[in-house]
Amino acid sequence: MALQRRQDDLDAACEPAEVIDSGQANDRAAGDNIVETSIPFRLDALRWSGFHTRVVLALGITWVLDGLEVTLAGALSGALKQSPVLQFSNFEVGFANSCYLAGAVLGAFVFGWLTDRIGRKKLFFITLALYLAATAATALSWGVASYAVFRFLTGAGIGGEYTAINSTIQELIPSRYRGWTDLIINGSFWLGAALGATCAIVLLDPNWFAVDFGWRLAYLTGACLGLVVFVMRIWIPESPRWLIIHGRPDQANAIMRDIERSVIGRTQDRPPAIGEAPLPHGWPKLRLRMRTHTPLSEVVHTLFGVYRDRSLVGLVLMIAQAFFYNAIFFTFALVLSDFYGIPADGVGWYILPFAAGNFLGPLVLGRLFDTLGRRPMIALTYGISGILLAVSGYLFEIGALSARTQTIAWMVIFFCASPAASAAYLTVSENFPLEVRALAIALFYAIGTGVGGVAGPILFGALIDTGSRGSVFTGYLFGAALMLVAAAVGWRYAVAAERRPLESVAQPLASVE
Repeated sequence: MALQRRQDDLDAACEPAEVIDSGQANDRAAGDNIVETSIPFRLDALRWSGFHTRVVLALGITWVLDGLEVTLAGALSGALKQSPVLQFSNFEVGFANSCYLAGAVLGAFVFGWLTDRIGRKKLFFITLALYLAATAATALSWGVASYAVFRFLTGAGIGGEYTAINSTIQELIPSRYRGWTDLIINGSFWLGAALGATCAIVLLDPNWFAVDFGWRLAYLTGACLGLVVFVMRIWIPESPRWLIIHGRPDQANAIMRDIERSVIGRTQDRPPAIGEAPLPHGWPKLRLRMRTHTPLSEVVHTLFGVYRDRSLVGLVLMIAQAFFYNAIFFTFALVLSDFYGIPADGVGWYILPFAAGNFLGPLVLGRLFDTLGRRPMIALTYGISGILLAVSGYLFEIGALSARTQTIAWMVIFFCASPAASAAYLTVSENFPLEVRALAIALFYAIGTGVGGVAGPILFGALIDTGSRGSVFTGYLFGAALMLVAAAVGWRYAVAAERRPLESVAQPLASVE
């Protein structure tokens, strides 16, 4: 043990200095603190390890929670209508689901702003605690108003999770794994969907639980899962990239050394060799002017001035996938029950294969985003999804589909749509500078979900209430058109960010030449 401690001390002593540049004395006198750092390059040089797996499990579970919540909202809609206490109408089901999305919009924006100001780690504990409390409270709902309020707060927690989690994962995962990892994490939404469907199958069975009791237990499963995740996150560090810019280089370097020791057993004193020739000049360095926060005026200028084209891509991708997904999935159970006569306690059996197709999409196609590249894969997945939805919508209108073949059609469509939707989150989380990353994620998620997501369930709930297959088909065509527009925009304007360091994709605002 003493030898190991001595070795650790020697490793620390050999560590390349992460100190304020002594050649910048005049800048310091003027109040501009300049720091040189190799941390981003050292993070990207690491191989995949147990540390990265722990990060993915502890933080990526957010998508599992969201999948659970969204699936429960859809699968439980029949039970909420049959509940002797709640007695929801189709409109009230759609309204409550839209409240969840509206909460996610507001939560993403508020917590995204805080994530960039006070740090990633603090926020992913705060947002998870809000989710835990709100989803448990949903199980105690006594009417439409209370259910809608608790769903709003649950959504606020999940929306805040998106910003803190996506920014942290982007900043800790090496660049060569970033695309595939991000798509798999986003695709894990459907593991939560499968869990939600299983809960619905068991808890909505009248032979096991009373009709007004099973749906309450279903929401408590989300709170129990969230409690386990809360404990898992204790071991996840703050992002060293965020720390170095926000004036805490010593803490950033200490965390970096801990990560390196966890991954390779020692600190990296030099870059890895390329072929047989090691790089002769040591680690490259970034020169950054440390700051406590980024003013909102600079955020606006960065997003809509400097990176205007990237913002257009992010907005279009997020709006299209939000409408496409939320409109269809939140009303999944209503279509099955109103047009195919599937009882509420049988909906879960149809969600399970649907969820499998959604998870397999990113798993199978995800690596192509790192090899073929972002632009062609975004265009391909969005375009195919739109075309397939239009075709299946027509078959639905003419009555050519059964409940089983409708589910198969959705499986095929969302095999492509799932990586497309995940690519939207990947795009907005890697295309902007570190200082505004969380707020950018929040802003595009908020606008995309607000425009495409909140309106979708209400619109489709109203279309289903008409009892007209033609009306529902019109909604499907609109969703298909949005996906095709997104495919064209992605092909024209998306950034080829595959296998590139984040600082190469978007230079930090704090960079000093």
